[in-house]
Amino acid sequence: VQLQASGGGSVQAGDSLRLSCAASGRSISSYDMGWFRHVPGKPREFVAAIKSTSSNEYYADSVKGRFTISRDNAKNTVYLQMHSLKPEDTAVYYCAARSYHALEFNYWGQGTQVTVSS
Repeated sequence: VQLQASGGGSVQAGDSLRLSCAASGRSISSYDMGWFRHVPGKPREFVAAIKSTSSNEYYADSVKGRFTISRDNAKNTVYLQMHSLKPEDTAVYYCAARSYHALEFNYWGQGTQVTVSS
């Protein structure tokens, strides 16, 4: 499966953004999907994930209550709605997919830059 993230940009603190991750090649309906972010010089950080079967959602504590992950299997797309953005949310955001038997996310898209200024 190929993943294409989009929707990043430069915003002010307190603003909102919605990231999209469009998949191609295979249906994402059987994949767990996730968002991660990376700041140069720091380890990649888990942001949010959504299960393929139950659509249960999981969030990093740092974004809980502000970010929402969702999926539209008909559109083969995953979203990350981000509200109340903070400067510390500035990062390159990546979407990822985990196939059924994989222990880790094994498909990655290119990143989209999110910059939040104070």
